[in-house]
Amino acid sequence: MTIKHIRIIAQELSIAESGVLAVAELLDEDATVPFIARYRKERTGSLDEVAITAIRDRLTQLQERDARKDAIVKSMEKQGVLTDELMNRLEMAETVAELEDIYLPYKPKRRTRATMAREKGLEPLALMIFEQHIKDPDKEAVSFIDTEKGVDTVEDALAGARDIIAEMISENSEVRAELRSFFMEKGTIRSTVDKGKEAAGVKYKDYFDWSEPVKNVPSHRILAMRRGEKEEILNLSIAPDEDQALAILDRHFVKGKNAAAAQVELAVKDSYKRLLSRSMETETRVSMKELADRDAIAVFVENLRQLLLSPPLGARRVLGIDPGFRTGCKVVCLDRQGKLLHHDTIYPHMNEKNDRDAERKLIQLCEKFDIEAVAVGNGTAGRETEAFVRKIDFKRSLKIIMVNESGASIYSASELAREEFPDLDLTVKGSVSIGRRLMDPLSELVKIDPKSIGVGQYQHDVDQTQLKQALDDCVVLCVNAVGVDVNRASAQLLTYVSGLGPGLAKNIVQYRDENGPFSSRKALTKVPRLGPKAFEQCAGFLRISDGADPLDKSAVHPESYPIVHRMAGDLHCTVADLMNDAALRDKIVIERYVDEKTGLPTLRDILSELAKPGRDPRQEFKEFSFAEGVEKITDLEPGMKLPGIVTNITAFGAFVDVGVHQDGLVHISELSDTFVKDPAAVVKVQQQVMVRVLEVDIERKRISLSMKSQAGAGESRSGREQTQTRKPSPGKPFNRDQGKKQPAEKTPFNNPFAKLKR
Repeated sequence: MTIKHIRIIAQELSIAESGVLAVAELLDEDATVPFIARYRKERTGSLDEVAITAIRDRLTQLQERDARKDAIVKSMEKQGVLTDELMNRLEMAETVAELEDIYLPYKPKRRTRATMAREKGLEPLALMIFEQHIKDPDKEAVSFIDTEKGVDTVEDALAGARDIIAEMISENSEVRAELRSFFMEKGTIRSTVDKGKEAAGVKYKDYFDWSEPVKNVPSHRILAMRRGEKEEILNLSIAPDEDQALAILDRHFVKGKNAAAAQVELAVKDSYKRLLSRSMETETRVSMKELADRDAIAVFVENLRQLLLSPPLGARRVLGIDPGFRTGCKVVCLDRQGKLLHHDTIYPHMNEKNDRDAERKLIQLCEKFDIEAVAVGNGTAGRETEAFVRKIDFKRSLKIIMVNESGASIYSASELAREEFPDLDLTVKGSVSIGRRLMDPLSELVKIDPKSIGVGQYQHDVDQTQLKQALDDCVVLCVNAVGVDVNRASAQLLTYVSGLGPGLAKNIVQYRDENGPFSSRKALTKVPRLGPKAFEQCAGFLRISDGADPLDKSAVHPESYPIVHRMAGDLHCTVADLMNDAALRDKIVIERYVDEKTGLPTLRDILSELAKPGRDPRQEFKEFSFAEGVEKITDLEPGMKLPGIVTNITAFGAFVDVGVHQDGLVHISELSDTFVKDPAAVVKVQQQVMVRVLEVDIERKRISLSMKSQAGAGESRSGREQTQTRKPSPGKPFNRDQGKKQPAEKTPFNNPFAKLKR
């Protein structure tokens, strides 16, 4: 970290240098993003998680750039070509691309046509021609004829000289920078189908003959075309108008209209067609991919955030069902903490006798374990099982909820599940996951790789390292935003708490198992290897709901407990009185408690926590049920109005589960009666919506839905989409990943948090 880095980031992100410096220093002290955002507001100027994450990521990028610069300097020093001028240019370079452009002429490379021409002694001729002062290049070339070196004619000499000039042009950093921008601003991406691949690549039909300006193409189309190319269905090319590109090069290198200039002009054309156009196309592809990855990852992160923060049913005794036809439905009974009490199997959907047996068994289990809610997985036989359960007279009020089981099979086969239930069948573990997911989605979903949950967009096509970092950050922020009950949390959930990790999380659980529940936050310091630094980072995010100190159930950090006790003492009451009596809290003048370490931002947070200690930021749980009698895609008809649940949001629309084992697509143009630029601004993952069926393609298993009012229906999409006239239907090539609902057994930016906090 340097002052230069701090200034660059402050300028780029429009953040005060003092705030950037504070974040950088705290990160160097191993502070986490949630901790810095929540408990170090005075130092950072109240920067939030989005800004802190952006600073962290940009610092990493700048450090990587500096590491590359150091490697280049060492290489050039070793070659003996590093001058003060070159060193100054390297120091001034702002991007890795600029560094590489400066280094390119000196970068070790394989033998090129220019290399061979230099070996033939033609570089002096090339330099003379390049200066364009000589009047007769042919005359000058005569002295360079050398049959022993393979230069037999004047044309051989001139051709070799042009090869050297072409390479010099292609390695000019100023020109490369201008062409790089030109390709991005004026380039066109073209997609054509590979000959004979029309049938095999029908899902890419919209891209069989497609072109679009590079600067306009959205992320999902970039990734779709790249996938088609990877599958050897499509051929892609990127190029601007060639004459305009050559005009740029001519302006830089052709200095007159003499014979030497004519030779340079030939070299310019050769350099562009043979070297620069290919190099710039490659760089443009990389840049487009980076931008597409950033956007796709941002969509994935926002979807994951919404899913993780789905409303929990809360501590209830739950009967979880993993549905099935031939293999039966696996049933589990869980207590209010999610502990498995009993498991069984029922076989409805086969005959009347089995239905009666299944009904009787479910009634008995609900009575025996005092069940309060039933969670039914939404995989194979899900709707049929839900309908079966709803018909049963349990003689009690039961919530019957269908639960998205995406990823449950991944958990079932995980090492974590094997450790918890070493002797249970995979399907039983899946049922446990379904039941727990209803009680607390966050606690259960953190046990599953986010990429297996099914809320991504082209998740397998984006940079996997960046994706993992962004998703891990998202999980960390969500877990710490909600807070964790340290006496009930699994090791997996504790892993994501600020300052912990897998090792300390296991130590906490082991200590809890051996010594009983923690009675106070202070008791955490007895956990092996949980030192002062880890305690500082994690304590405020861990809750003890029934501890002796009422502050232990709040988000007030232990370092601020003395301030709260002073507040209570000044009002001659207890801390509990402050938390229970708004009138007492209103008497607190927080300015009296400002000191060197604690400012008004933290004091305001403390008062907020005293009013609602440990408040869960998630919304209240709302019951939902699909339309009766609509269980298969063949039950759908155009015009039907149905309740649904948003399962995934993409750049081109939203996928909605209407209860037929196949998600339907609400295209971006059908999300609202008004123009929609960003689907995430209209709908959220797990949102309950009403949709109207537009089309049903049973053969291809595609459902087209609308959320527009009846009055707004029927408008032309073309008037709503701000792209050129011939536009592919974005939903078609993407349904393989986004819309298809598999049985549980088969389920496998710069700033990625731009949408994380609204």
